[in-house]
Amino acid sequence: MYDPKSLKAEEFINHEEILETLEYAEKNKNNRELIEKILDKAKPRKTSRGVECSGLSHREASVLLACEIPDLTEKMYTLAKEIKQAFYGNRIVMFAPLYLSNYCVNQCVYCPYHYQNKTIPRKKLTQEEVAAEVIALQDMGHKRLAIEAGEDPVNNPIDYIVDCIKTIYSVKHKNGAIRRVNVNIAATTVENYRKLKEAEIGTYILFQETYHKESYEKLHPAGPKHNYAYHTEAMDRAMEGGIDDVGLGVLFGLELYKYEFAGLLMHAEHLEAVHGVGPHTISVPRIKRADDIDPEVFDNGIDDDTFAKIIACIRISVPYTGMIVSTRESESCRNKVISLGVSQISGASRTSVGGYAGYSDDERPHDTEQFDVSDQRSLDEVVRWLMELGYIPSFCTACYREGRTGDRFMSLCKTGQIQNCCHPNALMTLKEFLEDYASSETKAIGEKLIADELKNIPNEKARRLASEYIENIHLGKRDFRF
Repeated sequence: MYDPKSLKAEEFINHEEILETLEYAEKNKNNRELIEKILDKAKPRKTSRGVECSGLSHREASVLLACEIPDLTEKMYTLAKEIKQAFYGNRIVMFAPLYLSNYCVNQCVYCPYHYQNKTIPRKKLTQEEVAAEVIALQDMGHKRLAIEAGEDPVNNPIDYIVDCIKTIYSVKHKNGAIRRVNVNIAATTVENYRKLKEAEIGTYILFQETYHKESYEKLHPAGPKHNYAYHTEAMDRAMEGGIDDVGLGVLFGLELYKYEFAGLLMHAEHLEAVHGVGPHTISVPRIKRADDIDPEVFDNGIDDDTFAKIIACIRISVPYTGMIVSTRESESCRNKVISLGVSQISGASRTSVGGYAGYSDDERPHDTEQFDVSDQRSLDEVVRWLMELGYIPSFCTACYREGRTGDRFMSLCKTGQIQNCCHPNALMTLKEFLEDYASSETKAIGEKLIADELKNIPNEKARRLASEYIENIHLGKRDFRF
């Protein structure tokens, strides 16, 4: 029985409800009147508190995803852009993954880190190596990391992860500092989530991979990750452990995308129903080639047009969530989907353990890669590309550090008031990047962008203060924030 308030995985991600939803969507995919009604419901509306959106249920959203009427699909894309602009503006937050260890006891058939893979070298960073990686990332200009590690209670216990977080925060190199560490590790206990919270992590991220239980168990034939319920209920334990912000995601290509889409939105509805706050982020990775992994083996792959439609429908359905597209995707694909709802992207990513220190921008080790990186540009190139497209690359971490997390962040985001914080913070952190790390060409483009965008800060006092802070950054001071 479907129950979004249940704490049991098979009740809040209910197989029969998903099948009924897909049947309903298929039946109504050419129902113009219904689709127009759904799109109208999702439009941003100005209220006395600001701009608000109702979002959509998983069933309504599934109708949009199934829609085959070209002009209504274009309306979806226009609406997704409008919603994204209303709550996230033209800011794109930058981050990089940092792989700590590829030791893993699971046998996930789509991941090269699986236990039975004997061709991939196993590696675990020492704290000295973690520090070296952080320095390399700081020298690029990064301020926000997402740490990754395989599941191995012997080699990668929670205390090792916590020690790595402490090391990352401790490294101050030149003007560099990692100001926020997000964590993407295996489902764990409430006690261990409390340890992550105490270590001052940002967002806890865990990809479901697939919401289809039967497929999930086949794709994870052995190891602790085989337990579908334990994995699917992890976000509830994380929130019980005090973590305010959690990030969802599926690995598109493992199962039929319409099934995954419905399950993903049901999970978001569950978090809202139980905890009063939905997912802080939603990621949309697609399966990629890697050591001993051929994505062609999985016959549920999606093309770029379908991928774009999924992103637009998520933005319309969960308007306040951050949306992440990684360097799994090519420059051309990222260019296509960013305007449809994406608010965070990675830059200059390495998916190898120890992939940054000692390597130049055009060098990258492949022996311990988790997957092929499609967008291999340097961070400077990605920043310049975003600015040329009219976006503000943001290295901001202020909300975490000011306590604007969980329901506090969402209450500001839902009324559009977050703009008075995020817009100036984006410009100030971009100014830091330009002063400390950018090429002369990137700096010239960025200085003009900042001058133009300062005018768009809604609040006059915030605008004046941001201008003063930006001048102080030019004079050598760092880390101002609203």
